[in-house]
Amino acid sequence: MSYPGYPQQAGGYPPQPGMYPPQAGGYPPQAGGYPPQAGGYPPQAGGYPPQAGGYPPQAGGYPPQAGGYPPQAGGYPPQAGGYPPQGAGGYPAMPPAGSWGGGPTGGYPAMGLDNMSYPGYGPAMANPISSSMGGYPPNPPAFSQAPGLGYPQQQPQHPPQGYPGQPGQPGQPMPGYGGAPAPSNPSMPGYGGAPGQMPAYPKVPSPNPSMPGYGGGGAMPVAPAMNRGFRGSIKDFPGADPLRDSEVLRKAMKGFGTDEQAIIELLGSRSVKQRVPMLRSYKTAYGKDLIKDLHSELSGDFRKLVMLMLKSPSQLDVYELYTAIKGAGTDEACLIEILSSRSNAEIKEIARLYKQEYKKTLEDHIQGDTSGHFRRLLISLAQGNRDERPNVDVSLAKQDAQALYAAGENMVGTDESKFNAILCARSKPHLRAVFQEYQQMSGRDIEKSIVREMSGNLESGMLAVVKCIKNTPGYFAERLYKAMKGAGTKDSTLMRIMVTRSEVDMLDIRQEYVRTYGKSLYTDISGDTSGDYKKLLLKLCGGSD
Repeated sequence: MSYPGYPQQAGGYPPQPGMYPPQAGGYPPQAGGYPPQAGGYPPQAGGYPPQAGGYPPQAGGYPPQAGGYPPQAGGYPPQAGGYPPQGAGGYPAMPPAGSWGGGPTGGYPAMGLDNMSYPGYGPAMANPISSSMGGYPPNPPAFSQAPGLGYPQQQPQHPPQGYPGQPGQPGQPMPGYGGAPAPSNPSMPGYGGAPGQMPAYPKVPSPNPSMPGYGGGGAMPVAPAMNRGFRGSIKDFPGADPLRDSEVLRKAMKGFGTDEQAIIELLGSRSVKQRVPMLRSYKTAYGKDLIKDLHSELSGDFRKLVMLMLKSPSQLDVYELYTAIKGAGTDEACLIEILSSRSNAEIKEIARLYKQEYKKTLEDHIQGDTSGHFRRLLISLAQGNRDERPNVDVSLAKQDAQALYAAGENMVGTDESKFNAILCARSKPHLRAVFQEYQQMSGRDIEKSIVREMSGNLESGMLAVVKCIKNTPGYFAERLYKAMKGAGTKDSTLMRIMVTRSEVDMLDIRQEYVRTYGKSLYTDISGDTSGDYKKLLLKLCGGSD
C-alpha cells in the first residue's frame, strides 16, 4: 500500500516473519487513514476524513511538547507500554487498536530527528501540508537512506540515546537495528535484526594485519623491494641532442686523422637510449651511415666496443647469441649468461629480433648446435616463461629442495630433468629460498652437489644458472674476473658485460668485485687493456672503488 507524499524508501525493513511487519491496527494505517484532529495535523482539503479512534487531539498538537521524543534518560528502548513512552511528558497514550499511530510492539527505530528542522515537519508545523500530498507531511528535500533502516535518515545534531553502537548509552543493548525486535528468521543474518556473522571469504587479505590472510598455505610474506636508486654507471646525459651529437662525431672523423678522444667522451657519457638515435640523426644530417663511417675510421677492440655501444640492448644480445652459436666453436658460457640473466620480456624480444634478423628461430639454432641435457637447459631458458611472481611459498620451497636432493645426492645417478624443471621454471626469489632449504637439509651448497652430480657443459650451465639466481652482481663479477685472469683477455666477454650491465647494476658488480677479489674492477681493467679501448671501458666502469 502506498501513501501520497511518502514514497517507499529503498533499504527499509523487509517484511520478514517476526521482524518488523505491520501489526494489526498499527502501521500502515487501516481504512480511514490519518484523521486530522484539532490541535494535531491541520486538516487539508482532500485529506483523510477523521475517524473514530484516530489520533487523539493534544494540547499544542504535533510536534510533542518538552519532554517528548526523543526519549529522556533511561534511553532506548522505551518503558513498558512500547513506543512512544507513556505518561506525562512523553508522546500521547497509545491510540486504540485499529487507529492510526498504534505502531508495532517493540517500537520504531531511532531516526535522529531531534533538534532538526524540516520544511513542513518542524516545530508548530511551520509549513502547511500541501493538499496534493493527501494530508501527510511532505518529505524533506534531500533524504539520505540510513543503512538498514526503512525511514529517511538525516545526520542528527545529537545522536539519540540508546542507539546501538553509541558509546555511553544508558539503555540496555538491543538486538537488531535501532531497537527493532530480533528476527525470528535466522536465514536473514544482519538484516532487520542482530547482525549475523560475516561469511569467510577464502584467499583474500585479512583486514586485520595481526591475522594471517586466508588461503596462505604457509606463504612467506613478500618484503617490500628496497629502493636503492639507480645502480648503473652510465646515466642519461642532461639535454643531449642526437643532431648535435652527430655533428660532434662527424667532426671527429672528418679530415686527416680521427679524434678518438672526442668519440670516447661522447659515447662514454650517453645512455644507450641516447646513443641509438644518433644513427638516424647522422644519416638525416649527412646522408651517410654512422656505423660504416666509424668502422672505416676505427680499428681493433676499440672499434668492436664502439659498434656494440651503438646497438640497443636486445640487438646486442641477438648479435652475441648468434656469434656464440655460429662463430668458431660454440660459446656455451655466453649462451647461459644471456639466457639466465634476462627477464621474460627481454627473452621474448630477443627471440623476435633473432628470427627477424637471421630468418631462423633462436631455438632452431640452439637445437642444431648443442646436444643432450645442456641443449634442454638452453631451450628451457629460451622460452622466457619463468615464474616472475615475488611471492615465496615456504612449503613449496621445502618440497623443491627435497626433490632436488632426491634427484641428485640421494640416488644412484642423477635425474637431470628434475634439476632442469625446477631451475628453469621457478621464480628467482623462490629458488633462493629453495637453495637455503637445500643447504639446511643436506648440509651442502647446491653448487657443490651440482659439481658432484654433473659434468661438462651441463655442469657449467647449471652452475651459471644457480650463481646468477643467487647473486647476479656476484656472478658477473666472477665472469669479468675470469675474462681478465691469466694470460690473455677474453675481450668479447669483457666488452659484452661492461656494455650490457653499465646501466643495470655496474655499481653493485664493482662492489662484489672488490669484496671477492680484493682489488677494484677499474684497476684490473687498467692493467689488462690499453689505449682507446681501455679509456672507453673505464668510462663504462664509471670509477674506482
